[in-house]
Amino acid sequence: MSQDILRLPPPKANARIAYGKDPLQFGDLWLPAGGGPHPTVLFIHGGYWRAAYNLDHASHLCAALAKAGAATWSLEYRRLGNPGGGWPGTLDDVLHGGEHLKRIAPRYNLDLRRVVAAGHSAGGQLVLWLAAQLAVDLRGVVPLAAVSDLRRAYALQLGDGVVGEFMGGSPDRVAQRYASTSPMQLLPISVPQRLIHGTADNIVPFEMSERFAKASRNAKLIALQGAGHFELIDPRTREFETVQKNILNWDF
Repeated sequence: MSQDILRLPPPKANARIAYGKDPLQFGDLWLPAGGGPHPTVLFIHGGYWRAAYNLDHASHLCAALAKAGAATWSLEYRRLGNPGGGWPGTLDDVLHGGEHLKRIAPRYNLDLRRVVAAGHSAGGQLVLWLAAQLAVDLRGVVPLAAVSDLRRAYALQLGDGVVGEFMGGSPDRVAQRYASTSPMQLLPISVPQRLIHGTADNIVPFEMSERFAKASRNAKLIALQGAGHFELIDPRTREFETVQKNILNWDF
């Protein structure tokens, strides 16, 4: 299907900017044409929190959003297999990387009144978690095929049990970590949510977004009939038009 997006050579961003001292604490910034001020998308890539997957595969989505008129701040972060990756280092990086938007906004003329956050798969969990922290002023959050319930993901043994690795234990063993990290347990989240998920996703099941949307007071579920996991981040697919439209609709 669209899994070859993971192997396509990535386009180059306008700038690569550090938000911390670790080599993996940086973001790629994509800028649209014109002088701005630019509406901005904060994007967090997926890959089941594993070091094997970096932000390169998300660069095609980021370039497309910039071409459509939005600056895009794509975060890299420490992952499982990197020193400091996993709980809580990954979360710390996402928080600090998100907050760094305020520091770079003046230089690149980013409009902080129009910021939307989006993330794919494990990045969907991270972006929902970030929205719950209220550390970044967001118009809305658009999780794509999100791992929105870590307890449920652990029970399903998604990603060959990766949730237990990421969290450092099972929901019974480290219950407080799940309570403070799993988006399902952080509800209600005040930032409006648009959940987009393919009904034929065999990596993160559609029912996860379905259950989350029902539990949330502030969510809209957009089902992509027959779509799998990677069509959502591949600008070559018909599904991407829906994804882009919902990310760049600032009226939440």
